[in-house]
Amino acid sequence: MTTEDCKKAVLDIIADIAPDEDLSNVKSDVRLRDQLQLDSMDFLDIVMELRKRHGIEVPEADYLRLASLDSCAEYLTPKFNALSAKS
Repeated sequence: MTTEDCKKAVLDIIADIAPDEDLSNVKSDVRLRDQLQLDSMDFLDIVMELRKRHGIEVPEADYLRLASLDSCAEYLTPKFNALSAKS
């Protein structure tokens, strides 16, 4: 999975969690919570959906690594690739 695929996967989850948000102009280097109306419960939903849809566990200590799309891709892309290597 490329970093762009990873960003799309995160945006797909956000689109389901916050369907009223306009995701067309999300900047990849700006904190998601600064751009979107996401609260802490929405963020937890993102983490839960990563686990449910993709089998990726994100420990609470790593939550800050999911602040922006760029940081999500940096953190999650190796995890996606490790899972696909096991398959």
